[in-house]
Amino acid sequence: MSLLIINGRIVTASDDYVADVYCENGTIAAIGRDLPAHRFQAERTIDAAGQYVIPGGIDVHTHLNMPFGGATSADDFESGTIAAAFGGTTSIVDFAIQYRGQTMRHALDDWRKRADGKAVIDYGFHMIITELEDAGLSEMDRMVRDEGITSFKLFMAYPGVFMVDDATIFRALRRTGENGGLVCMHAENGGVIDELVKEALRKGETAPKYHALTRPPTAEGEATGRAIALSEMAGVPIYIVHLSAAHALEKVKQARDMGLPAYAETCPQYLFLSYDNYEEPGFEGSKYVMSPPLREKWHQDVLWKGLAKNDLQVISTDHCPFCMSEKALGKDDFSKIPNGAPGIETRLTLVHDGGVRPGRITMNRFVELCSTTPAKMFGLFPRKGTIAVGSDADIVIFDPNRSATLGVKTLHMNVDYNPYEGRTVQGSPSTVIANGQVVIEGNEFVGKKGAGRFLSRGHSQAPAGL
Repeated sequence: MSLLIINGRIVTASDDYVADVYCENGTIAAIGRDLPAHRFQAERTIDAAGQYVIPGGIDVHTHLNMPFGGATSADDFESGTIAAAFGGTTSIVDFAIQYRGQTMRHALDDWRKRADGKAVIDYGFHMIITELEDAGLSEMDRMVRDEGITSFKLFMAYPGVFMVDDATIFRALRRTGENGGLVCMHAENGGVIDELVKEALRKGETAPKYHALTRPPTAEGEATGRAIALSEMAGVPIYIVHLSAAHALEKVKQARDMGLPAYAETCPQYLFLSYDNYEEPGFEGSKYVMSPPLREKWHQDVLWKGLAKNDLQVISTDHCPFCMSEKALGKDDFSKIPNGAPGIETRLTLVHDGGVRPGRITMNRFVELCSTTPAKMFGLFPRKGTIAVGSDADIVIFDPNRSATLGVKTLHMNVDYNPYEGRTVQGSPSTVIANGQVVIEGNEFVGKKGAGRFLSRGHSQAPAGL
């Protein structure tokens, strides 16, 4: 399909101008003021006057169809990517899990089967490592070299499930120095948290709020500092996922001030929700059980400043929704509540409404945080993450004046609650284009199941000055 977008205000991480964009065969073929030659050959023309034309959002932290704690995340790769598209996200990077006793090859094949034929937008995978013997080191090399899996996630939390020791982390980090991969770190002190959880349960403290109270921000700050120290000793970059607390951000900032290649993402829930949500009556606080947990409200301002000053480089979602019937597994024991919340659809609207409109960040920075830097960090740029000739035609026509009310009845995620229920936001996608095809038109999905392609990613461009 050939498509012409006219009169839109094109915003990238570095540019802001009015022009037309011509897309053909899934890529951007021409950009310019008044493209008369293309007006006759385009199969469709969209007038974007008064709207932003931005690169499609890239969410580099999602968990679709993921088993966890006796439950499975509610969105599969069809429902989850449809919801992502409604929210202006046109590419995701999910996580394949190498369970103990399995190979990375097995994990990748498993997750490819979950996604192939279902995803409506392009998708890639990080590889979660839960054990790393000598054979695993060679597998890391093959993942990077042959499969386009160029990032690996390790956990400093969840003992007995995902958590690995410092020696394993160090071995993985050193191997990425040889094969060009990037380690993504879940940084919480899992051993200390486990002791705090046991103590709380002994005292009969079982309500959802104790999930947060047993995972203090100091435990995140300590683990973040330790992870960065390990990466410094290994001489490689590191990427901290879902950073929630000022304590952890301070460690990242100190490292970056020293010139170390330390990078981090945060998520909208840490920018707009707080510990106060855990105090909602009854079992309502379980909606917000995630790891790291929500923090006291004052952390929000610190995180926004980190985003504005580039101490934080990416906003992702950690989308991992569980229905309330599954949250109820922890009705009498907060430690059994499946960790995670929905967010894949609301990222751009929330960040625009709460970040751009009040002047916390600019539109250029908005694009940088939600699209361009994720593409660079995870080996997708300039194919993704910008509007340029030759780039994939992943484009969002974003209406800054279009308001939306967030809630279960208005959104498309396959879960029976929303953390932002009833919140009205200003600014949302009016048209979403993935690989040159319109997939969202107004309030209607017009894409195709299985149209999403697997993304074989290149090496991170993080060391190049992000």
